[in-house]
Amino acid sequence: MYPSMKISGCIFDMDGVVVDSAKHHFTAWKMLADELSIQFSKQDNKLLKGLSRLDSLEKILSLGSLELDSKTKLQLMDKKNSIYLYLVSKMGENEILPGVKDLILELRREGIGVCLGSSSKNATVILKNVNLFNLFDGVVDGNHITLSKPDPEVFLKGAEILGLSPSECIVFEDAASGVEAALSGGFFALGIGDASELSSANSVVTDLSGMTLKKLNQITG
Repeated sequence: MYPSMKISGCIFDMDGVVVDSAKHHFTAWKMLADELSIQFSKQDNKLLKGLSRLDSLEKILSLGSLELDSKTKLQLMDKKNSIYLYLVSKMGENEILPGVKDLILELRREGIGVCLGSSSKNATVILKNVNLFNLFDGVVDGNHITLSKPDPEVFLKGAEILGLSPSECIVFEDAASGVEAALSGGFFALGIGDASELSSANSVVTDLSGMTLKKLNQITG
């Protein structure tokens, strides 16, 4: 599909790709679900992967066959976000996932554009807490988009910031909805995680430990 792709830009999802913030999402949603007397397990949490805050809440409410009005939903989302922000305020560089920082530093040295493309509305806060914010040429997050993944808007805006076309960029994603977004936008989708869950990606690696630009060129070539 990309027989001679020249990598000019890399767009990273955040949760599960750059930092291990997924566990904090689970803790916050779990506290909310307990309050609503809804059973919510780590297995259930997998259903939220790649979803927006509203879609995640809707999914949890459906698990409890609960219907609420818009005002109550907004209050619950704010409450969940307050819990989550408290948890991520304690994050440090130790929660950057293996290989990520070294790869980004190499990409920058080689003149490759680096952008974040995340549905999270807290991306900037988290990147600053783990001292990665200044390594990105741009950040596109939930505050800048109107359509959630699998719509490609977040990645298309990232490519625009980098001044590149989608065909020149790799998207790093750990969620099936993110992979779908990347592919529909015309990007090379590199899945990070379980190959069985990310089977539609152009290529899949377990994690970014030991990843280099040379290896990326081999993967895309």
